[in-house]
Amino acid sequence: QVQLVESGGGLVQPGGSLRLSCAASGGVFSTYAVGWYRQAPGKQRELVAFISRGGTTDFPDSVKGRFTISRDNAKNTVYLQMNSLKPEDTAVYYCNAPGKGIAWGQGIQVTVSS
Repeated sequence: QVQLVESGGGLVQPGGSLRLSCAASGGVFSTYAVGWYRQAPGKQRELVAFISRGGTTDFPDSVKGRFTISRDNAKNTVYLQMNSLKPEDTAVYYCNAPGKGIAWGQGIQVTVSS
C-alpha cells in the first residue's frame, strides 16, 4: 500500500517561493502519473500541477508560469516548486496519483501572507 508524505510548506511572503516534496513509500509510485492538489478553507480540492509517467507536465491557468512539477523516480519523490506566490495560493497542499485508490496524506499547509 502506497503511503504519501508531503513536506516543505510554511509561511512565506507574497512574491516568495517554496518547494514542496511528496515522498511515497510502499509501492511503485514511480510508475504513476502524479498530481499536486490544494484545498483552501471553504473550497473544493483542486488540481494545481500534473506530471505523467514520462514527465509531461500540465498546470491550470491560475498557476501556469509560477509553479513547476518534477519527479525523482529513484527517490519515489515528486516536487512542486512554487514561485511568485500570492495570498490566494494559501491552502493545504496534497499529492496523489489519480485513479490509483491511494489514500490521501495529511497534506502540508502553505500560507502566503505579509
